[in-house]
Amino acid sequence: MPDLPPVVDEPTWHAELDALRVREKPATRELDAIGAAGPVRLTDVFDAERQLITYHHMWTDGADWQCPGCTGYTAQFTRLEFLDSYGARFVVVTNGPIDADSSFGAGMGAGPGEGFAINVFLRDPGTGTVHRTWHTNGRGTEQLGHTFGLIDVLAYGRQEERQDSPDGWPQSPTYSRWPGSEDVAQAHRSQQ
Repeated sequence: MPDLPPVVDEPTWHAELDALRVREKPATRELDAIGAAGPVRLTDVFDAERQLITYHHMWTDGADWQCPGCTGYTAQFTRLEFLDSYGARFVVVTNGPIDADSSFGAGMGAGPGEGFAINVFLRDPGTGTVHRTWHTNGRGTEQLGHTFGLIDVLAYGRQEERQDSPDGWPQSPTYSRWPGSEDVAQAHRSQQ
């Protein structure tokens, strides 16, 4: 049985929570500022233009099941109708085999063997020109999902070896608690 996190009385817990909020505020403001202080504000110029969000899923040629982290991450995006009123669409793309020589993934920071990324595009309806307006990869993608945020608020957090957890707390290899691609597929089949 793993050791419990520190257990304190309610006033101490609230004091620690208040101290954490003081530290969280600058980080939250910085995340807000990244969007608002960008070169252009979406609300000012996009109006009825078409937008596209792409998740670049890692791909391994010949694998029966693809990246479990990417599969688990994208499986959380099941209800995206709310994007319709924004003229936007969310799609998952890979570097899987296609009948065309495409460098799209590599050009977007997620080429073969490079990992995963999220990119946002804007299509000018007048000219058809497509502009990339936003990009993140690695742990930056976590900001756009809810799964890691929910896990991070648990008392033991992600329980990964890379974390600096106290002795006696549960730890396992990074991402080893994440469901595999086959598990995600089975969960979706059972919901149908």
